[in-house]
Amino acid sequence: MPKYEEIANILRERIKNKTYPADSLLPNQTDLVDEFSVSRMTIKKAVNILTMEGLVYSQRGAGTRILDHSFWDKDTSPANEYQGLSVQMAAANRKLSSEVILFEVEFPSKEVQERLLIQAEQPVYKIIRLRILEEKPYVLEHTFMPVDLAPGLTKDILLHSIYEYLKRELGIQFAGAFRTIQAAKSDSYDQEYLDCGVNDPVLEVEQVVYLKNGRPLEYSRSRNRYDQRGYSVLDVKGI
Repeated sequence: MPKYEEIANILRERIKNKTYPADSLLPNQTDLVDEFSVSRMTIKKAVNILTMEGLVYSQRGAGTRILDHSFWDKDTSPANEYQGLSVQMAAANRKLSSEVILFEVEFPSKEVQERLLIQAEQPVYKIIRLRILEEKPYVLEHTFMPVDLAPGLTKDILLHSIYEYLKRELGIQFAGAFRTIQAAKSDSYDQEYLDCGVNDPVLEVEQVVYLKNGRPLEYSRSRNRYDQRGYSVLDVKGI
């Protein structure tokens, strides 16, 4: 694990146990550099992780302030983060595993064609994965991806991190994502794999991830239990 992630984990725990109380200031970068015997850049990366998680915010000349959170009973993810759940949970030092429910190649439906800007004869991977966090069902992911953009994808890769494979092995660079977050009714998959009740709502995150050349790489729908996960937006522009 990179040093900045280790430091982020320590600082996160101090915020959670109120060693750093809400509305107080995080120790300045010079003090943190001295405490952890690392460079200022390493501290900056650690603080950036906490900022993405909505735990702190920084303003020039005002320091880095601890935010007042009342939602420790529910996981929250930055709404503008798209590098994958594996990266998020590794940074938080939490155990994440995957169960592959479906992995096959098919010709795309009209909806998938429109989302991925492909033709009817271009095959796609159809993937359904259950992400399991610390031994409990967490997120159910339905993913479509053009086969030509992710050659060599295997079930073993799906058990770990697809994005890590795409970046490290294929050299793929992401440009960004369009994401919609909405409420939905639980379906048979949610009820079976997320242990949702028939009348339970789910939080659905629908997204298209784009490459730097503008081509869509992935169309996915992630289904979250309403009582286990939320999404946050950090806005510190001021008024």
